Amino acid sequence: MTSAALNHENTVLSPVDGSLVPYSPQLLINNPRKNESILSSVIEELTHCQSFMFIVAFVTESGLATLKSYLLDLKAKGITGRLLTSTYLYFNHPKVFRELLKIENMDVRLTDLKGFHSKGYIFNKDADHALIIGSANLTVQALKINYEWNVKLKLNPEDEFLLQIRSQFEEVWNSANMLTEEWILNYEKIFVEFAARNIMNEELATVVERNNEVILHTIEPNNMQLAALENIKAVRLASQKRALVISATGTGKTYLSAFDVRNFNPKRLLFIAHREQILLKAKSDYMNVVGGVEQDYGMLSSTGKNIQAKYLFATIQTMSKPDVLSQFDPEAFDYILIDEVHKAGASSYRKVIEYFNPQFMLGMTATPERSDDFNIYQLFDYNVAYEIRLQAALEEDMLCPFHYFGVTDYEMNGETIDDSTILSKLVNDERVDHIIDKLEYYGFSGDKVKGLIFCSRKEEAINLSGMFNDKGYRTVALAGDNGVEDREMQIRAREGGTRLYHNRRNL
Repeated sequence: MTSAALNHENTVLSPVDGSLVPYSPQLLINNPRKNESILSSVIEELTHCQSFMFIVAFVTESGLATLKSYLLDLKAKGITGRLLTSTYLYFNHPKVFRELLKIENMDVRLTDLKGFHSKGYIFNKDADHALIIGSANLTVQALKINYEWNVKLKLNPEDEFLLQIRSQFEEVWNSANMLTEEWILNYEKIFVEFAARNIMNEELATVVERNNEVILHTIEPNNMQLAALENIKAVRLASQKRALVISATGTGKTYLSAFDVRNFNPKRLLFIAHREQILLKAKSDYMNVVGGVEQDYGMLSSTGKNIQAKYLFATIQTMSKPDVLSQFDPEAFDYILIDEVHKAGASSYRKVIEYFNPQFMLGMTATPERSDDFNIYQLFDYNVAYEIRLQAALEEDMLCPFHYFGVTDYEMNGETIDDSTILSKLVNDERVDHIIDKLEYYGFSGDKVKGLIFCSRKEEAINLSGMFNDKGYRTVALAGDNGVEDREMQIRAREGGTRLYHNRRNL
């Protein structure tokens, strides 16, 4: 049995004068309320180390993504490290091993050791070494969310406990397999067979449990929507005619409005948005929730003029035209909904809002703040029925967590790129290679890359699309002069591929 003494109070070299100073072990846990995480301690030590050694049973793409930019910075400094992980339970996906291969300054090995379940992070420095050891694997759940216990120690290079940790690491490392593409291909075959067996067992258990019961899918409000619906109802009970919902993108604002319309049961509804594509999706969602016959739903846009529909979905560009607006009685709609209402400071929106007199008006936005002096809150009589911002939505597990990487643009002869840069500098092989290099390094979820590239002008989008296509990426350039049907067709045809969009307000 291996043992080592660990004093309650260790001493480390002071970075100020080199003297010995006391250091006590530190307990690391994830505490979102205090903005504390194990990941922050890992990053802190990683950015100041001379080398590192990780030993973890499990690694996920999202967990690795949290460290990629820091590992790239270490590469620029000539700092390397090692990662020892496993094939235990075939938890690690083959794709994560391919992502690990991209990190040139980290040597990776795989152990087949039965029951391998170690989790430790060693950071080597000149003055002292840091050790984080406990229950956290290299996954986002473990490093940021789960209730994990980990101990952080600062140890002298010759500390007996640290030496035993190193000895154990080296023993497993020396008998482990090197990570290569050939190894991944062999692992992939076993992984697929293992996953297939698990899926079959799960499906069989589901069939037996349901005993041929038919499960009907119904759309019900989520927690955010239930709370918001109660608050909107309270606003109306207080005889208020307007309310504002502030909700992060992706939390279900459109479905929320559909549930409220169903509760309100208006004689006629007007749904206003600035793009026809938004209206088409909203109309489909409303049909799923509100119900009724298809003839009840109509479009008022550049492609549709069904002004008699019970539920009318209109672009602001069309509805605000004087010859169109004048066709409606100010009392025509008893419920009006304005999507992306942060745009309501524009004269076109104000014209429509001031013209109609509904029983109730609901505004929805993720970002009510404006750079001008227009007050969206005042427009809705300061009745904020519900508010959930991005951070709260993520904490409530309403949105899929994401990783944001800030990558500098390509510099040509020391000059950075901006909107005024001439086209020949925006569209060249060096810049495209730079983008692809970053894309390949940081990776993506799923089997194929999906994305948008916003361009400064139409010509840049067209030329960049051609260059990406020449390098094997399926892309298409879209601009404001592409019709709605063309844009929808191109998007459907290229689902799973990168799409180039020209960044224009009317796209």
